[in-house]
Amino acid sequence: MNESWGAEQPLKKCIGWAAAAVCSFHLAYEVDLLRGLIVGFLFCLVPLARLNSNRKVFYVGLGVGFAIYAPQLAFFWTIFQAGAIALWFVLAFWLALFVLLSRLAFLHFGRKGLVLLPILWLGLEFFRSELYYLRFSWLTPGYVFSGTRLAGALGFLGVYGIGGLAFAIAAAAWAWALKPRLAILASAIVICGLAGTEPPPATHSAAARVQVAGVQLEFPDDAEVLTALNRLNQTHNNAEVFVLSEYTFKKSVPENILAWCRDHRKFLVVGGEDPASDDFFNTAFVIGPEGNIVFKQAKSVPIQFFKDGLPAREQRLWASPWGKIGMAVCYDLSYRRVIDRLVAQGCQALIIPTMDVVDWGKRQHRLHARVAPMRAAEFGLPIFRLCSSGISQAIEGGGCVTATAPFPGEAASLSATLALGKSGRVPLDHWLGPLAVGITVLLIVVFIVKSRWGKTRPAAVSTSLAR
Repeated sequence: MNESWGAEQPLKKCIGWAAAAVCSFHLAYEVDLLRGLIVGFLFCLVPLARLNSNRKVFYVGLGVGFAIYAPQLAFFWTIFQAGAIALWFVLAFWLALFVLLSRLAFLHFGRKGLVLLPILWLGLEFFRSELYYLRFSWLTPGYVFSGTRLAGALGFLGVYGIGGLAFAIAAAAWAWALKPRLAILASAIVICGLAGTEPPPATHSAAARVQVAGVQLEFPDDAEVLTALNRLNQTHNNAEVFVLSEYTFKKSVPENILAWCRDHRKFLVVGGEDPASDDFFNTAFVIGPEGNIVFKQAKSVPIQFFKDGLPAREQRLWASPWGKIGMAVCYDLSYRRVIDRLVAQGCQALIIPTMDVVDWGKRQHRLHARVAPMRAAEFGLPIFRLCSSGISQAIEGGGCVTATAPFPGEAASLSATLALGKSGRVPLDHWLGPLAVGITVLLIVVFIVKSRWGKTRPAAVSTSLAR
């Protein structure tokens, strides 16, 4: 049957698409072999934009967003209590806005509006993840492929670029008749599933290699830290750099820890507080084998609504004996633009002291553990991420996870060799993301102007749509 792309479908015809979108998203995130269903999720968003009113489109999109984000981020309730509801709706708002803008694209451009959908998706995902106060990058579609061959192969696009490509495939499928459309969609889902295995170990040549070891400790006292360091030194005596988590010390690094580094001739990367005149900086300290602080890097993006210190005044690299090593504190790794700045300075490896409180639960730890492998694939850099209660990870450039420590894992340790080769690359979405944001803003202005000063008429372009 011929139908117009100028949104005309009643609400009852979109309930099934909304349910399919929600199911596809959760299955993609929960079942490794079904990762490819994330393309199906994006595919199911398109017909939602064809409802017959802006209000219906927005509220259906809001409902889908809430049904996606609230279950995946249920641990928000543990952290924020009733405030979690508002945060779930904030995330759902961006999905609702996307579906609304998609409707307007169809109204004004007809079938050609399909070309705009990947741009709108990339622009909104980049903005909500990187550019405003409540930015939050988790659960963007690209993270489904974290730690897989597909991420290793497409890492140069960046996590947002991978999501944009997935939407381009979904939109392209809608541009075809029913049978080719289903063939494109099924092929994309199968290929993504088959590419869901771990990437192969890196084979690059490294200028230098450094042995790193760490132990998971959550809110330890000084005596517990010393005991853990002594045990770690016995089991990983060949390690040249030891790592402890963010907020190991709720103060500056104690003198007895400095003395331990001097006595054992070890480097130590450890999280603590660096006092400021009116607050503090949540800081990763590097203590050298002489027992002095040789480098420190404050957290660039303190967590909203937490007493997490002041934002870093600058970002620098540690000129270590093995090469240029970047430091980011915990949640900083979730922000691509934070790491972009380190890579622009010639970063060759990353060490990430992290605190994920055990009370936040397994789901929070598993979602956070998706970030580092994707960053390694994006930048081509090895990463050593040490958490307070798991999931700690050692990752090669390219995204292959070589060692982990579990959740919950008090006193669990891990070790790895970081191979410092050439400096990392900046992914394409470093440029494409802001460009898509600019185009999205321009389109919003165009839609507003045309709605206010011109009569909006559905652009009737006939195509055969599956009901």
